[in-house]
Amino acid sequence: MYTLRAPTEIQTVTTAPLHHAAEDAQDARPQTVASAADAVFFGIFNGLEVQRFVPGQRLVEADLAVQFGVGRNSVREAMQRLAANGIVDVLRHKGATIRSLTLQETLHVLDVAERMTGLLARSAAQGVRAGHSPLPIQTGLQQLVAAEKAQDADAFARARRNFYRALLDAAGSRELRRLFPSIQMPTVYAQHRLPALQKIRLADYRAISKAVIAGDAAAADAAAMAHVRNVREEIIRRQADAGRD
Repeated sequence: MYTLRAPTEIQTVTTAPLHHAAEDAQDARPQTVASAADAVFFGIFNGLEVQRFVPGQRLVEADLAVQFGVGRNSVREAMQRLAANGIVDVLRHKGATIRSLTLQETLHVLDVAERMTGLLARSAAQGVRAGHSPLPIQTGLQQLVAAEKAQDADAFARARRNFYRALLDAAGSRELRRLFPSIQMPTVYAQHRLPALQKIRLADYRAISKAVIAGDAAAADAAAMAHVRNVREEIIRRQADAGRD
């Protein structure tokens, strides 16, 4: 069991089954699993979006070693990498905890995501116009639609990673491939579980893919930036509603 340490109460969360952890690792975006530490790193990173791991959750080294079927040294390496990516906070003598974002920190993440997502879509459209096959992008969108129709959060998260992987492949930019996964959007989505967000995202992904497949760089950039702005507006709206309750 994992323990969530909240300011006013302690909650208990059941650990994810090992097959889910391995599945998440294999779906890593856009990297591939090359070591036991990778399995832990990507299992936690990707598990955030489907709430297998949640902000504020304390990560126990021994439990993670059992869950992922790896040694403790691999867990420690993964924790160091997650800390370097801002996903976990590691405190001396207290271990690691999934990082929680303040509203201001969330908005800062979205500011970066807006620019980076626009650049990614623009570069992908240019790649398609230069001859890169749009089929993986079309396939990624089809997977998103199917997952939404089935109301399968796990499948939607995997399809989303496939969609962005297809955009990165089309963009063909080593720098985007290196930098894009470091944006803390998994933490944002884990912390803001808003029902409207998934429908917003699907509609926006349709607009992004349409522009990218058409090779229209300006329209792709605009659609991708609008997507992040839509996410930001929904989060702010819900925060305001909560403040009035």
